[in-house]
Amino acid sequence: MQNRKVAVIDHDMQFLSQVEEILWGGGYVPVVVSDAVSAVEAVVQNKPDVILLDLRMASKNGFELTDSINQAIEPRKVPVIATADFFKEEFDWLNNLCGIKRWIIKPVRPLDLIWAIENEIGESTQSAGENHFAGIDSIQR
Repeated sequence: MQNRKVAVIDHDMQFLSQVEEILWGGGYVPVVVSDAVSAVEAVVQNKPDVILLDLRMASKNGFELTDSINQAIEPRKVPVIATADFFKEEFDWLNNLCGIKRWIIKPVRPLDLIWAIENEIGESTQSAGENHFAGIDSIQR
């Protein structure tokens, strides 16, 4: 988890501040972006391990922004966790189309946020061939 970067893209400055504090406390390096216009460039420059993205942005919605980010960083896909005040099952097809696997309802609870990030980082490193459980003979479920 050391030096793992999490890009947080949201227009709500209070939310950004709260999430930034949670991330620092969890041992992550937050990359805070308050507008969709500079979000793609910030992701390309900072190469985060995970992106936390508001679905309701001013100039682009989260689905459009995720698509723009994915095009800019091809072939390296960065896991995206969507945030919103609500969620409807009708969004599932858009999530799948854009590559959004997880979403969190606002207000975000700190442990839910850290859990979601850890799971996304774990899944992306597992698919890249890194085994977090090397040396463990059995895992109890």
